[in-house]
Amino acid sequence: MKNEKTSIWAWFPITFLTALFCCVLWGSATPAIKIAYEIFHISSDDTASRIMLAGARFFLAGIMTVGFGSILAKKLLLPKRNSLRSIAVLSLFQTIGQYFFFFMALAHITGVRGSIINASGNFFAILLAAYLFHFERFTLRKFIGCVTGFAGIFLILGGIKAISGAEAVTLSGEGAMLLAAIFYALSSCCIKIYSRKENPVVLSGYQFMLGGAVLFIIGFFMGGHLVFGSFSCVLNLIYMGFISAGAYTLWGILLKHNPVSRVSILGFMNPVMGVMLSALFLNENQEAFSYTGVIALVLVVIGIIVVNSEKPD
Repeated sequence: MKNEKTSIWAWFPITFLTALFCCVLWGSATPAIKIAYEIFHISSDDTASRIMLAGARFFLAGIMTVGFGSILAKKLLLPKRNSLRSIAVLSLFQTIGQYFFFFMALAHITGVRGSIINASGNFFAILLAAYLFHFERFTLRKFIGCVTGFAGIFLILGGIKAISGAEAVTLSGEGAMLLAAIFYALSSCCIKIYSRKENPVVLSGYQFMLGGAVLFIIGFFMGGHLVFGSFSCVLNLIYMGFISAGAYTLWGILLKHNPVSRVSILGFMNPVMGVMLSALFLNENQEAFSYTGVIALVLVVIGIIVVNSEKPD
């Protein structure tokens, strides 16, 4: 308790600004990936090259995460032998599963649409924690938050038009992003379970590396290729690696010095930053600031705040 009161990371202005920076990083992932498709000349039907790009990004992110964590710990962080199973399982969900579908989705839908749909992972995580892993109670507040959040997802998918078929919703686009969100939810629950006995930085850093290597190898044998046609390709890849490594490291520091609920509730800024940055860098202003886009985002944000505002038992 002493650290929470005296650490600069527990001072709310610092906590808020750091959380905002993390959400800016995570929110910038969507435009960064779509820009990468352009500068690496990866077409929407080139699945193999997309997988290779995802693999390269997360292998680099893993190296950065372990590096940042080792600097903070003042020693080289290495996984224990009995940690390898946890790293492998987490890698399957958090990197291989989630980002296989995430990178696929962004080749077929806008950044604004993807950012809002991806936020459904927050609500899937609540449901899985309560009904699959049984380490949380599904309370009335969480029910209200999930209903509100999913209403926003339903709206951005097209609402009734999506069900009737009048709105074009595809498995490779919106469907893939929903699958990515489910894998995110599974990985969140696994992290909560494994981090009770494992160093979360070690877990995430090495699962990033393992998952990145697997994705890269799969993409390579599928015939994929990454052509570094300019120095902007190198900068883009380094930045995408830093998104995961930098945001994860800083978010971990906030969780160390603050109550979990205080930090988690600030995650509402994540989809907001994703939408805003997609509008800024991908010229998706029309969708971002449409009635449907704004209302869907507001519902998702309210849902995230509600499900994270409940005090723990």
